Amino acid sequence: MELIDRLSAISDRYSEVGKSITDPTVIADMKKYPMLMREYRELEKINIVYLGYKKALEDLKGAKEILYSNESADLKEMAQEEYNELSPKIVEMEEAIKFILIPKDPEDTKNVIVEIRAGTGGDEASIFAGDLYKMYTRYIQDQGWKIEVLNLSDGTMGGFKEVSFKVEGDEVYGTMKFESGVHRVQRVPATETQGRVHTSAATVAVMPEAEEFDVVINMSDIRRDTYRASGAGGQHVNKTESAVRLTHLPTGVVVACQEGRSQHENLDKAMTMLRSRIFEAEVNRRHEERSRMRKSLVSTGDRSAKIRTYNYPQGRVTDHRINLTLYNLDAAMNGEIAEVIEALKLAENTEKLKEGNS
Repeated sequence: MELIDRLSAISDRYSEVGKSITDPTVIADMKKYPMLMREYRELEKINIVYLGYKKALEDLKGAKEILYSNESADLKEMAQEEYNELSPKIVEMEEAIKFILIPKDPEDTKNVIVEIRAGTGGDEASIFAGDLYKMYTRYIQDQGWKIEVLNLSDGTMGGFKEVSFKVEGDEVYGTMKFESGVHRVQRVPATETQGRVHTSAATVAVMPEAEEFDVVINMSDIRRDTYRASGAGGQHVNKTESAVRLTHLPTGVVVACQEGRSQHENLDKAMTMLRSRIFEAEVNRRHEERSRMRKSLVSTGDRSAKIRTYNYPQGRVTDHRINLTLYNLDAAMNGEIAEVIEALKLAENTEKLKEGNS
């Protein structure tokens, strides 16, 4: 099928969805309406590209007609200039459209739950986990997304043994999913008296936030424990059993939340985390299946894979999946990681494009 025909079909679907989301019965459907709204926003972007591409083709056709007509030399000269300008522009547009039309993972539009855990390296690993949290916080703020801390456990010498947070925004999972895996840091720890470089690690897990219709959980399969929250949080901390721990008995998945100001608030957040953890297992299974099929370099499902190294003595960041090394460590730790993420997106889309052409 021609590109213009594929885009035209998508434009028709865009119009169809646009009508549906104004239907009162659809608006009242708490499952269907959010899904259609996400689809509408995604189709809207493609529709804008389609209109621009369609106009360029029409203008090129008009210029060509003038060149083969009996019009004046001046008009033909203008048409030739337009033709020369549009021809390479259309080729560029078509290359970009091929990437736009690559099917996205169905989870890409979802919000995410991010968990950062200190790994090997003792106190230095906890400090590094805190550094990663700051890095992501700044990146998330730069994207205009919203961040909400769900649970944290402070490190002995600073940073975090573990921190969980939710990120809300546009295409969050599709952007942040590449961050899942083991992140290594090579530097001289503040506690090192000999000046030796140590290697420490932290594990990052990025899970698509599961909505209620994604995962159905039987409440009788959950054991709920409450306990007193610890750490900063106001006068209620340590006085009431506001912290909540949930155990999903069939899978053994355990989540805890203590950052809310009430047991009810912590229960809601813990349920969100629990659904997302269970949903993640299915998402990872699909990712691994797809990765095996195309021998993917950009794996998003294996938390044990070492994906990136932050080397302080050399001031470099290296992403091992795509052999990308940048000497901008200070900027990266300050949240400027868009270049790495965009390179990973391009690598994945290139793989998908090759897969589609094979």
